[in-house]
Amino acid sequence: MTLESDAVETVARLMALSARTAPKARGTDVIKTLLVTGEDRTVLARAMREFGERHNAPFFIRDAGNIEASDACLIIGALLADAVGLDCGGCGYPTCAEMLKAQGEKPQRATPFGGPNCAVRMADLGIAVGSAAKTASIHNVDNRVMYTAGVGALSLGWLEGCGVAYGIPLRASGKDIFFDRTR
Repeated sequence: MTLESDAVETVARLMALSARTAPKARGTDVIKTLLVTGEDRTVLARAMREFGERHNAPFFIRDAGNIEASDACLIIGALLADAVGLDCGGCGYPTCAEMLKAQGEKPQRATPFGGPNCAVRMADLGIAVGSAAKTASIHNVDNRVMYTAGVGALSLGWLEGCGVAYGIPLRASGKDIFFDRTR
């Protein structure tokens, strides 16, 4: 492992800290993080490729190559069975209780993300992901937020209890591998 790869893993841990301490509604933490390194990157990339092939989604296959070429990938997810309790209707249901009931009635993993989800909790997840990406940027680590990596991690069962997740692959090199990509 190179000096830069070691530094990337340290930054990934700082990113997990940023996600954990990001503000959350009512001060309740529903965020889970997972650091993917070594051979687990290959496992994640394989799951992403399989999903892409099964669903005719070539961008999953393209992103899988980025995961394999990365030094590490931080996965950040939000617990599914949680609601803030505001009965705001942002999830599409009139009450939080009805949304939580609907979660139990829907077959899980029929779609890439589980749901329905509390809209406020999804905002919490977005803030946590943004905070983590900011930390990578501050430390000059190339990164890109990827829906596809989150879907791959969830398909592997890596974030038990989470309905939605995003991945942030990280790389330290002379050229940012996450941009100037082919479609």
